[in-house]
Amino acid sequence: MSATTLSPAAAPVFYDNGDHHPQQGTLLGFWLYLMSDCLVFAVLFAVYAVLGRNYAAGPSGADLFDLPIVATNTALLLFSSITYGFAMIAMQHKRKTGVLIWLAITGLFGLGFLTLEVTEFAHLIHEGAGPWRSAFLSSFFTLVGTHGLHVTFGTIWLVTLMVQVHQRGLTPENKRRLMCLSMFWHFLDVVWIGVFTFVYLMGALQ
Repeated sequence: MSATTLSPAAAPVFYDNGDHHPQQGTLLGFWLYLMSDCLVFAVLFAVYAVLGRNYAAGPSGADLFDLPIVATNTALLLFSSITYGFAMIAMQHKRKTGVLIWLAITGLFGLGFLTLEVTEFAHLIHEGAGPWRSAFLSSFFTLVGTHGLHVTFGTIWLVTLMVQVHQRGLTPENKRRLMCLSMFWHFLDVVWIGVFTFVYLMGALQ
């Protein structure tokens, strides 16, 4: 019996022919990461809901929170989401300079947010309202501080992407990274709206 030889057209292809879309897999994986981060913040919000009124005869949110400063901080983060959106629009139009400019503005808003948050934490600790003072303050510092760490990492990631875009341009890899950071940045914005409403506004009314 003679062996049958498959023609190249009929032979099965097991190699990468370049027709697949790795971007879809990357974005799916990043969505899964964001879902796990949602669980982390859900637990922190739940802890704050349970411990948020355990003042241990110490100050409450109404005594400590400066709503105008917090509102300014919220505006900075909201504007940073808008400017990142402009960066994504510039990316779609293949405008490298526009992407870099809007990313830089976004980073400045992020740094402004972090500066006000660190200033708030330093003021509270100086007033003797550190995380060791009560369960309320422990849960407050943990929740708000965790969000602040995420913004810090996001800002470092943003600066790294600016360097990569400047050096290599809007390559498919950089576009994919910009899209992932976009999802992360907007996610932090949504979480902060929850923090502002649930922690600061409701805390100031108690």
